Amino acid sequence: MAAPRHFLQFNDFSREEFEYLFARARRIKAQFKSYQQYWPLVDRTLVMIFEKASTRTRLSFEAGMQQLGGSAIYLNTRDSQLGRGEPVEDAAQVISRMSDIVMIRTFEQDIIERFAANSRVPVINGLTNEYHPCQILADIFTYVEMRGSIEGRTVAWIGDSNNVCNTWLQAAEVFDFNVNVSTPPGYEVEAERAGLYGTNHYREFADPMAAARDADLVTTDVWTSMGFEAENEERLRDFEDWQVDAEMMRVAKPDALFMHCLPAHRGEEVAAEVIDGPQSAVWDEAENRLHAQKALLEYLVLGRVTT
Repeated sequence: MAAPRHFLQFNDFSREEFEYLFARARRIKAQFKSYQQYWPLVDRTLVMIFEKASTRTRLSFEAGMQQLGGSAIYLNTRDSQLGRGEPVEDAAQVISRMSDIVMIRTFEQDIIERFAANSRVPVINGLTNEYHPCQILADIFTYVEMRGSIEGRTVAWIGDSNNVCNTWLQAAEVFDFNVNVSTPPGYEVEAERAGLYGTNHYREFADPMAAARDADLVTTDVWTSMGFEAENEERLRDFEDWQVDAEMMRVAKPDALFMHCLPAHRGEEVAAEVIDGPQSAVWDEAENRLHAQKALLEYLVLGRVTT
């Protein structure tokens, strides 16, 4: 049996594969919007394993699998043997014999890598501490949908160099665009942790306004990610000057978009006038998790299709 294809970090796929996924996402989205039934995954099962809670990840994968004609099963590690000490490797052997594809949202990247190494079916990273590839798949699809090719563009990342930032940096190498990163001191990018092969697609800025200047896209995330709640008060102080506000958007390009993976804290990492303003693409971005992931599910289960 051939080894299954996985999507564990963004650079697992080539640019050409992403272009194919974007084309499929456009078609699948158009069919969905026109109420055309499209069920290529009839009688196929997605198992969703959650160690970290989520709204958008669960909804987009569960609804997406159902809209493709398949079924989705939700497993929380607290309610399964994974939460009672069963080895990840054993769980992968069993779960992959009873399903067609698996999505995992967990903490350490090592967990999902070990699961995939023992799985008979494709495994998708729904989020780890290190990466969030499905989010950036949807984000870039949204940018392409609204502004065209992202090649040569400048993305300004303002805030914590977290899993979403790491994935933007990987995407910049795949698609040949630039990322201006501005973080408070002590929160800078760790190139090795980000899984970068080179460093010529991003620059670091001490001043967030300088990072946003002439950017085509300004994006951020919460200051305190899941798992770092004990640092919340310290982070609120450290990140005080890293809010994306109207002044910051004014120094970006006039047609610059604002994105946020959500949930957002208005008045912290983003001002309400920005996330609710005319440059905000966050609701299209959130919806496109559904359509981009449907294209991903189709590709990993069936390979390339021409319908």
